[in-house]
Amino acid sequence: MMARVHSPGPLSADDIFATGMRDQWHAVCPSDWVERGAIKRLERLGEQWVVYRQSDGRVRILADRCPHRGAPLSQGMHLGDRIACQYHGVQVDGDGTVLSVPGMPGCNLEGKKLVRSLPTQEVGGAILAWFGTDPDAEPAPLQLPDPLVDEGVSAFLCYAEWNAPWRFAVENLLDPMHGAFLHHESHSMAGGATSARFRIRETDRGFFFEKTDQRGMNFDWVELCRTGADWVDLEIPYPATAGPGGPFGIVGMATPIGATSCAVFFWRYRRVSGWERDVWRFLYRTNLEERHWAVLEQDRVMLEAMAYDADQAENLYQHDLGVIRLRRMYRAQAEEQATALADA
Repeated sequence: MMARVHSPGPLSADDIFATGMRDQWHAVCPSDWVERGAIKRLERLGEQWVVYRQSDGRVRILADRCPHRGAPLSQGMHLGDRIACQYHGVQVDGDGTVLSVPGMPGCNLEGKKLVRSLPTQEVGGAILAWFGTDPDAEPAPLQLPDPLVDEGVSAFLCYAEWNAPWRFAVENLLDPMHGAFLHHESHSMAGGATSARFRIRETDRGFFFEKTDQRGMNFDWVELCRTGADWVDLEIPYPATAGPGGPFGIVGMATPIGATSCAVFFWRYRRVSGWERDVWRFLYRTNLEERHWAVLEQDRVMLEAMAYDADQAENLYQHDLGVIRLRRMYRAQAEEQATALADA
């Protein structure tokens, strides 16, 4: 029998829209989830993956399927730079190449790349991976969010998993007006008007969705950025009681787990340095973090309570222009990727 890399059947546009865009980078999990010598099984974009950290510290991600009989590699043994399947001992390295078949040394599986592997990067305490439609193609360049690589910015990663479609999580961020209602009793979004006008403003990396009649009072703007990964940047004003430093910002990403669940990554940041940086980090851990989690919980409870097809029975208005733009963009991209997969 001819050896081959397992590949699922072609995905439809609806499949991609439900489980996430391909041919881009996605945040996978916090870095500290995968310790040196550890093996972890994760579902992302509707598929099962095994994540492990080699003895040299490098993170590797493989399809969780042994090329021999399809057993889960995540139940195998960590051997430094490779995983040995528990079922028959077949050893696979981080590139997906079979290094050894102990039951039959020298058999034709050895030396062949038979397991799909994902390119990875680590930034800001998170592991990112490239999910390509062509497993053999090189990943696109990744331009990381400025707050995650700027040494003048201090950030904290907040990670959670929600039982809601990934698109609900992204649409929530492209809906600034919900801050004045859902979060109106929070420490940072109590001010500002409960009515507004919005506009879309194009940028060289995506677009802003912003209020035209208010700034610096509430959740007044958000920028969607498409730089190899999709992420949002937003800013919420802070009262003086929040300590020194610039405005409070959030970089957010939402990665599909399956069609009805997602992993959300929020980096809370401020531009601070010197002693102000130390004060900000102390205040965050001792006072502000709990308040931020309370706001995040409000979002989670609301989105998890919505029906999976809630977006099929809506009556939208001007405040929803950002959501409409987002959906059209992702729907068009899903159709393009489905067509390319079918042609391939």
